[in-house]
Amino acid sequence: MRALSGPGLVVALLFLTSGAAGQGGARSIGPQVRPFVAVDAPVVALTHLRLIDGTGGPAREEQTIVITGERITTVGPAATTVVPAGAHVIDLAGHTVIPGLIGLHDHMYYSSVGGSMKPMFFSYPKLFLASGVTTIRTTGSVDSYQELNHHRAIEAGEIVGPDIFVTGPYLQGPGPGPFAMHPLSGPEDARRMVRYWAEEGVPWFKAYTQITRAELGAAIDEAHKHHVKVTAHLCSVGFREAVALGIDNLEHGLLTNTEYWSGKKLDACPTIGDSVVYENVDIDGPAVQQTFREMVKHRVAMTSTLAVMELSAASRVPPDARVLDALFPEARSSLEKWYGTGRQAKDSLARSHLTLAMAYERAFVKAGGLLGAGSDPCCLSAIAGYADQRNFELLMEAGFTGEQSIQIMTANGAKILGVSDRVGTVVAGKQADLVVLRGDLGSTPSVIREVTMVFRKGIGYDPGKLTEAVKGKVGIR
Repeated sequence: MRALSGPGLVVALLFLTSGAAGQGGARSIGPQVRPFVAVDAPVVALTHLRLIDGTGGPAREEQTIVITGERITTVGPAATTVVPAGAHVIDLAGHTVIPGLIGLHDHMYYSSVGGSMKPMFFSYPKLFLASGVTTIRTTGSVDSYQELNHHRAIEAGEIVGPDIFVTGPYLQGPGPGPFAMHPLSGPEDARRMVRYWAEEGVPWFKAYTQITRAELGAAIDEAHKHHVKVTAHLCSVGFREAVALGIDNLEHGLLTNTEYWSGKKLDACPTIGDSVVYENVDIDGPAVQQTFREMVKHRVAMTSTLAVMELSAASRVPPDARVLDALFPEARSSLEKWYGTGRQAKDSLARSHLTLAMAYERAFVKAGGLLGAGSDPCCLSAIAGYADQRNFELLMEAGFTGEQSIQIMTANGAKILGVSDRVGTVVAGKQADLVVLRGDLGSTPSVIREVTMVFRKGIGYDPGKLTEAVKGKVGIR
């Protein structure tokens, strides 16, 4: 048993692999996955690390985690935890370990030059994993069959990526909108779509902006008959109306909840001229608090997507060289121009709305609500993985502690997906989905970007090789 240490510890480890057997037999690592594997050993011991375990509790110093096959078998103080003989030991002094991030609102498409919703099945799975996102829900699908097939291939070890909870095609009402969506003709059409895709194996559906209450209610009822769930990015329907219909989850928070707009018409998405702006919403007022009471009573979770909401306030979006490197040349050029013009954007109202959206999420949690997070990597600088990391920074800006922000992005996501018995926290017996970060995450939010290794099902992956493989590819494939 040999401990590795020093400033180059993780870099050195990225070249150490062993075709080892996992718990209960050899793990399947196909030829397309093997180049990205950093550590594959029967037993791995991560020692002398700082642990933020996903429970919301305070960080713990000088910890050791023992991984056997796909599972965490021991978590405890480094001074007293016994490292099994023959274990592959990694000294993580100066590093923080967190659970694998759970992206509750992530996509497998990107809308770049021309605005098309182009599938990103080559680049996005790698970028998610490289950024520490080990589980995603594709909250809005333009190709559910490809997503289902990619999920199966990832689980079989044929390709690399996170665990994927696939949503069916968008449930959208008629009217102007993306051509990738089928416009529902009524409640029976909604039932037909849900029934078909539930039988094809999708565990979630997402309703969209122009759906009617009758269509949404029919979709939810049919989904629950098939033991699957529904979330929504709403506009035509308010949050309280959706809760009354039995919805399971609501996306984006305040800035998609039109129930506070004066003059809001039933089953109609208001236009800007229809009402006052969101800044007149009183977070502590009776209307908002009633929304929260009903959501909490009916156990309806909310998904924070601050990273994509920030795009409306371009002047405050920090340029990210990693995003530029990932984009194909034409998309990169477009984003560079956007970064440049954004510095002079007159977007004080959008900034104010983002601040209010942050306060809405804090108040929801204070009221007892279950908040998860996802990045909505749809466009501009919001791309897979990097936008999820930006979410963490924005949650901390919103007033959550580092430990609370990690809990929102891990344990809470696992609860919403119904897999908290398997992932979401660093606890003995759970799946070894872990992220190794260089530095102290609690004191420096940007440490969330310093990913040095990602474990999924006990296999350690090299984030550098994953990101290098997709350089210049996002937006094109």
